[in-house]
Amino acid sequence: MTDLHPLVVAQRRSLSDILDTLTDAQWDTASLCDGWTTRDVVAHLTYPATASKLKVLIAFAQSGFNLEKMTMAMVRADTQTGPELAAKLRATAEHRWTPPTFGFEAPLTDAVAHGSDICRPLGLRNTVDPAAARAVLDFLVSKKATNGFIAKGRVDGIRWEADDLNWGFGEGPLVAGPAEAIIMAILGRSVTYDDLSGEGVATLRAR
Repeated sequence: MTDLHPLVVAQRRSLSDILDTLTDAQWDTASLCDGWTTRDVVAHLTYPATASKLKVLIAFAQSGFNLEKMTMAMVRADTQTGPELAAKLRATAEHRWTPPTFGFEAPLTDAVAHGSDICRPLGLRNTVDPAAARAVLDFLVSKKATNGFIAKGRVDGIRWEADDLNWGFGEGPLVAGPAEAIIMAILGRSVTYDDLSGEGVATLRAR
């Protein structure tokens, strides 16, 4: 099995390079994550590398065991500046944390997807290593991804093709385009649909 950890590290460092160039206004720009700014997304990305298991468990209990509520509270409680968070992301790039039951496919998907959540509203390009993109795509079309990453049935009934990777999955009307756009579309970021082609795009918009 391919060790995905080096890809996680590289993706975090690539995003750190982008974050180092941002202005205060860009740090306050709304990301593709509903209700989150660029700063909020990076606070979310750095949290697992700095919070103890006990702290996470306490926060989870305080949220009523609601993961979304816990995550939002954690982000809101983080008062670090954008540049401070960028430095933390770079400093913790090699951290080996993974969520329960998942391997490095989970933090890799987070790094890739949240990179685009940040970059797309800013008009910037999120550079994704082809090997990382392929690993994320393979994960997102697996049943395992329905445990917290995508809704059940999200990828069903569509033929997905990343035309820059020679990667494909599924049967049905075609949705084709760059791997990064396919990843974001599977994750439900509808702003990426305009980057895709094929009869399946209409199917996707109707879901």
